[in-house]
Amino acid sequence: MAKAVNIARSHRLDGIGEYYFSRRLREIAEIEAATGRQIVKLAMGSPDLPPHQSVIDRLAKEAQRPDVHKYMSYQGEPILRKAFADWYKKWYRTELDFKSEVLPLIGSKEGIMHICMTFLNKGDKVLVPNPGYPTYSAAVRLAGGEMLPYALNKQTNFYPDFDAIEKAGLDGVKMMLVNYPNMPTGQTPSMELFQKIIDFGARHNILIVHDNPYSFIRNAEHPISIMEAEGAKDVALEMNSLSKGHSMAGWRVGVVVGKKEWIDSILTFKSNMDSGMFYPIQAAADTALALGEEWFKELNDIYYGREKQAYELLDALGCRYRKGQAGLFVWAELPEGYEGDSFAFSDEVMEKTDVFLTPGGIFGSEGNGYIRITLCCPEALLKKATEKIKAAFGK
Repeated sequence: MAKAVNIARSHRLDGIGEYYFSRRLREIAEIEAATGRQIVKLAMGSPDLPPHQSVIDRLAKEAQRPDVHKYMSYQGEPILRKAFADWYKKWYRTELDFKSEVLPLIGSKEGIMHICMTFLNKGDKVLVPNPGYPTYSAAVRLAGGEMLPYALNKQTNFYPDFDAIEKAGLDGVKMMLVNYPNMPTGQTPSMELFQKIIDFGARHNILIVHDNPYSFIRNAEHPISIMEAEGAKDVALEMNSLSKGHSMAGWRVGVVVGKKEWIDSILTFKSNMDSGMFYPIQAAADTALALGEEWFKELNDIYYGREKQAYELLDALGCRYRKGQAGLFVWAELPEGYEGDSFAFSDEVMEKTDVFLTPGGIFGSEGNGYIRITLCCPEALLKKATEKIKAAFGK
């Protein structure tokens, strides 16, 4: 019998744990199997609504063609690159050369990793939002970069405090990750904010990487892009996605836009990591990107209905929250007396009510005084969770 080999995993994984939701949802499944309890999971932001029927029809139609099952272009087919450029012009008032300034991605999450691997050398520092999407910090670490968290809190309206960031020192900082409308706080941007971010990057020779997947969801303002700010193309890259605003999360269609030099560099890395996406998906994305106001109104009417039920649930818990948040979640402060321990509060709620809420601490230390509720579930499920909480907490 051959002797088993002893292979240690790469040191680049040191300090990077299993994704919180992967671990916690597995634990909850084990609890359900062992006890028969049924936990209402108000955690992940995986859209439960389907895309527009015309998008599904386009996919089915194109998949019948005999010539679309081969490898596709690494940089995306012209039909999709042009569709993204037209979409940016229509909604974000931004001119892009679809031939050189638009790179489709197999989901924008992929783009975060690609950008970090393309531009970061070992030891390069990156400004990362706290609280923020956990993938930001994981991608920075995997690429060999050093993470410098910057605080987002209610004192600064969940915007970066540029004076504090500069005072903390910027030696070795090469990149800044930004995300508005923000996840998890739901804060919406302004053009004044975007211009400040661009000016900050230009002043300190820092690449701004803006992640913009939520601008069409529960956003009372017209969608905006950081690429609209003066000088943005010389300072910033922006990622966008069809996962949220077009209910196509599982289709894995995203994009990064920016100047040709940087797009070419990202493509150099990306082309060594994957191949082009299935052509019928690209063609269907073209149909999705052409949808108008009616689609977004129908989608948001559903999410606003769910939002009202989420407010009732939070009221029953005694949580405080800001109205007017954008995106697929509601971000809320813990009730008085819990002293910023979001994990303990989430555990207590689940133990008493069989309702799982996301502890804000998974998004960074600044999130520890908060919980997050997903709106990616039927209103009836939110109502059921509210009734369980009212029965247990008596509010």
